[in-house]
Amino acid sequence: MLPFEGIKMENGTKAKNGHSHAIQTVTFEEVSKHNKKDDQWLLINGKAYDITNFAKKHPGGAKILNHYAGEDATDAWVAFHNDKEKVGKFLQSLYVGDVVDPPLSTLKKDFRDLREMVVKSGWLKSDPWFYLFHFFHIIGLEVLAWCLLWYFGTQWYITLAAILILATVQAQAGWTQHDYGHHSVFPDLKRSHLFHHLTIGFMKGASSHWWNFRHFQHHAKPNLIKKDPDVEIAYLFLIGDKLPVEFGKKKKGFMPYQWQHEYFFLLGPPLLLPIYFHFEIIYFCLKRRDWLDLGLAIAFFMRFFYCYTPFFGGWGTFAFYMGMRFVESHWFTWVTQMSHLPNEVDRDSKNLDWFTLQLRSSCNVKSSWFNDWFTGHLNYQIEHHLFPTMPRMNYHKVAPLVESLCKKHGIEYRNKTLYTACADIIRMLKKSGQLWYDAYYDK
Repeated sequence: MLPFEGIKMENGTKAKNGHSHAIQTVTFEEVSKHNKKDDQWLLINGKAYDITNFAKKHPGGAKILNHYAGEDATDAWVAFHNDKEKVGKFLQSLYVGDVVDPPLSTLKKDFRDLREMVVKSGWLKSDPWFYLFHFFHIIGLEVLAWCLLWYFGTQWYITLAAILILATVQAQAGWTQHDYGHHSVFPDLKRSHLFHHLTIGFMKGASSHWWNFRHFQHHAKPNLIKKDPDVEIAYLFLIGDKLPVEFGKKKKGFMPYQWQHEYFFLLGPPLLLPIYFHFEIIYFCLKRRDWLDLGLAIAFFMRFFYCYTPFFGGWGTFAFYMGMRFVESHWFTWVTQMSHLPNEVDRDSKNLDWFTLQLRSSCNVKSSWFNDWFTGHLNYQIEHHLFPTMPRMNYHKVAPLVESLCKKHGIEYRNKTLYTACADIIRMLKKSGQLWYDAYYDK
C-alpha cells in the first residue's frame, strides 16, 4: 500500500496469519479531507476506509456513501447492515488505518450503549406470525374487493367500495414492502430481497431498486437538500425556513409559492402516485435497464387488468385503477410526509451525529391501534429512523428509552396527534411560502 499523507506508522503490531505488521494510524482531520466524489474515506468503528473505487459497486448505491464521505459513518453503517460480520470482512480490503482521535461525544456514547442494549434485548428480531398475519390480511382484502364486484355487480356504490378496499390493500402492501426493504423481517439478504421484489413489484407494480435508491438516501441524510430525494420538490413546493429565503433573494422559482399551502391539495396528494411515481419508476427501470423490476411491474398490471377487465372493460379498468391510486396517494402522502416535512430542512448536516440528525428531522404520531395500522407503524418515525432494521412491532419497547435519552441531552422528542401532524404540513407550506414571497419582494 502506498503511504498516504497524514498517515503514521507505529510500532504496535496486529496478528495476521501468525505474522505481525506495523499498525497504520491516521487523524480524523485527515479523514475529513477526503470528502469528494473522486476521493472518499469513511470512519467506521475507529478505522478509516478508502471507499472511492468501491462506491460504484456498493449494493446500496454510490450516493449514500458519498453523503458520508469524510465523516464518522459508524452509526449509519451499524444501522443499515444486519450482516455486519460479513461486511466487516470485506472492509478489510479498503482499510487505510486506525483513527487515533475519532469524535466520540457523550451523546454518541449513550446512543451506542442504547443500541447495544437493544441488540441484547432481542428487539431487532422479528415475529414471523405478525408479518404472516399482515400479509394474509392484505390478500384477504384484495379477494374481498373482487368478490364484491363479482357478487353484487358494478353499481357505483359497489365500485366505490371496491376502490376503497383496494386502496387499503395498496397502502398496507406499501407498509409491508417497507418492512422487507429494510431487512427487518428476515436476518438474511436473500429472503429480504426476494420478498421485497414480490411485495413492491408483483403486489404494487413498483421497483425494488428504485425504492432502495431513494429511500436509503432519505434515511442516511433526512431533510437535507441534494442528499434526501424526498425533499427535492422545489419545482412545486418550497419547504423549511432557509430554502424559501434563498430562492426568494435570487428570484428563483417556478410557482406562486405564497399559495403553495392551497395548491398542495391539487398538486400534492392527488398526483404523487397516479402521475409522478409512474413516470419516475418507468424512467428509472429503462435508464438502468432493470428488466427484472420492469417485468414484475408489468406482471402486476397484467394481473390487475385480467381480474377487473371482465367487470369494466379496458378503459373502465384503467379508470378503476386510477381511482384506486388516487385514494391511496392521499393516504401515502399524508402519512409519509407528516413526520418529516414540517421539521428542519437544510443543505448541510454540519457533521451532526446520527441521533441528533434523525431527531431533528423526524417526529412521532401518538400510538393507538388505529394509528399503528393506518401508518404501518410509521407513527414511530423517530425509532424507525434510529433503528431502521428494527421490526415495527418492537418500536413501542424502545420508544421510552429514546425519549429518556432526548431529555438527558436536551433534544426535543416530538410526539403529535395524527391531526396535528397532518395540519403541520399545511402550516409549514404557508409559512415557507410567505418567507419566499417576502424575500422575493424584499419585504
